[in-house]
Amino acid sequence: MGKAVFNTYHMDCSKLLDRALKAEFLSAEEGQFLFENAGLTELMFVANELRKTKRNDGKVSWIIDRNMNTTNVCIANCKFCNFYRIPGHEESYITDIETYKVKIDETFRYGGEQLLLQGGHHPELGLKFYADLFRELKSLYPNLKLHALGPPEIAHICKLEGMSHTEVLTELKAAGLDSLPGAGAEILNDRVRRLISKGKCTGKEWLDVAEASHQLDITGSATMMFGHIETLEERFEHLVWLREVQAKKPAHAKGFIAFIPWPFQDDGTLLRRVKGIRNSCTADEYVRMIAISRIMLPNIDNIQASWLTVGKQTAQMCLHAGANDFGSIMIEENVVSAAGAPHRFTADAIQEAIREAGFEPQLRTQQYEYRELPADMEQQLIDY
Repeated sequence: MGKAVFNTYHMDCSKLLDRALKAEFLSAEEGQFLFENAGLTELMFVANELRKTKRNDGKVSWIIDRNMNTTNVCIANCKFCNFYRIPGHEESYITDIETYKVKIDETFRYGGEQLLLQGGHHPELGLKFYADLFRELKSLYPNLKLHALGPPEIAHICKLEGMSHTEVLTELKAAGLDSLPGAGAEILNDRVRRLISKGKCTGKEWLDVAEASHQLDITGSATMMFGHIETLEERFEHLVWLREVQAKKPAHAKGFIAFIPWPFQDDGTLLRRVKGIRNSCTADEYVRMIAISRIMLPNIDNIQASWLTVGKQTAQMCLHAGANDFGSIMIEENVVSAAGAPHRFTADAIQEAIREAGFEPQLRTQQYEYRELPADMEQQLIDY
């Protein structure tokens, strides 16, 4: 199949694309060569063929959940974040249980069953705070799924408590943690991290937390925020490092169940105001990045298109370039939106967008298991 399609290609590209079609692991250098030299249609073709080896039922999955923030207090000082407030700031907060109850009730009315629960690196909120919160939420809502925190927050708690990653993750899992978001990966190379998120864990520690979670059978996701100060080489080593961690997971564990890349959102950020760094990612580059992610990560089953940051039409194109998931309608989202991501979807609208792209929409859980649309769910109203 590959030779017939790529017979007009330079031999190096042809061989690499043939190997990609066999789900072989390409090196960072080989992946970058394809990214820079292969035609977009050829990359899309190969990525789509690989997608079919994972999901070939004509469906694109999506989820209903809500992003809530435990606190906006953070000492990481990320230069791409407009959401955080320093300790003692007049706009700082810690979310109280009554607010959770109101918003969780609303989430269930809208057909959701999951809370994406994240916050900042609060200097005074340790393991007991999060374990107690998880237990209280699960006691109030036994069917609620907690997709909570992320490797940098786990690393932060470990530092506060003087505990290992495994010890903290074990306690949080026992308290009700269902899965671990891939937040805070940004670019895993420490040159980049020192410049844009100096207060967060190193790239190695991010990967170590993820690996520890896989050993405990805590399903997670992996992410990449690109298009700022990183080099192409750093993007591709990021992909290879994720693939290597995924290759170490126990056979029974799902590990990274999905990979979600999105372009840096620059509106009002320090990176833009002080450094002049702007989001220059075109639709072509984003689709190309989705396709190469599918090619570079054959051991991660699901690739998600970030409609929140690139919009409906570009995200729809990604469904023909290796992506098989459209993510969440995000009943609420406060962090990426604060940096200028303007796009929103209702449950009906996200399904229609998937149909427009030629696929059947399929509601899912965070474990990527299919679920039926609740018969009595309300439709969210978007007031913008």
